Amino acid sequence: MRDLYQRLGIDRQAGTDDIRQAIDACDHNALKTDASTVLEVPSRREEYDRLHATLTDIGCLRARLGLTHGPYWRDSVANDFSLPPDTSRPLHEVLLSRIGEAVMLHNRWRRYRGPWLIGGIFVLGFLMGAALCHWWL
Repeated sequence: MRDLYQRLGIDRQAGTDDIRQAIDACDHNALKTDASTVLEVPSRREEYDRLHATLTDIGCLRARLGLTHGPYWRDSVANDFSLPPDTSRPLHEVLLSRIGEAVMLHNRWRRYRGPWLIGGIFVLGFLMGAALCHWWL
């Protein structure tokens, strides 16, 4: 799906007159047709704006994960909602911290699982037996 606002060079909060001027100034016939069909009808524009917000959020998520399009996607309709990768924190550091946290949780589970598992089964059996006795009497 094309980002009609980006392709027309207008803001998402642009008024009806600004949209009409941008559509009239557009040289691309297919874009002009799509924009007039979608953006000039208020109900279609509201639906498009909801979809636009969702695709923008997906583009932000892809950028945060470093999933940008390859060179063959650039300057294509599919690249309208892609953002440059977010390099605020190296992905290697993020991956190492997540792996370290997973290893710590796994080691903690291995250390405590035996006594807690046996004790948990015993307590569960006791509670079920008490509940059955209470119900039976």
